[in-house]
Amino acid sequence: MAKKSLIARERKRVKLVEKYRNRRERLKQIIVDKQSTYQEKQDAELRLQKLPRNSSPIRIHNRCKVTGRPHGYYRKFGLGRNKLRESVMRGDVPGVVKASW
Repeated sequence: MAKKSLIARERKRVKLVEKYRNRRERLKQIIVDKQSTYQEKQDAELRLQKLPRNSSPIRIHNRCKVTGRPHGYYRKFGLGRNKLRESVMRGDVPGVVKASW
């Protein structure tokens, strides 16, 4: 089980990303737009840098929904490898069978 503080920090990051998503996209459009002047682009870059660091979507780390474990995460199921294995063995995940050869 991951520390509660790390799980809470991750939730806080997700909220910040949602809060600043539109503002960040607008600023990036100004920077990429060929019609924008050099001064507008420079101003947009400065405003983008002043946004909170944790509002960047790249800083979100996937975590297991049950334990909060950051490594061994399967996106398709939203679980870490340990909890995925347990739930597959119980039969909670439909369509997944244990490999044998």
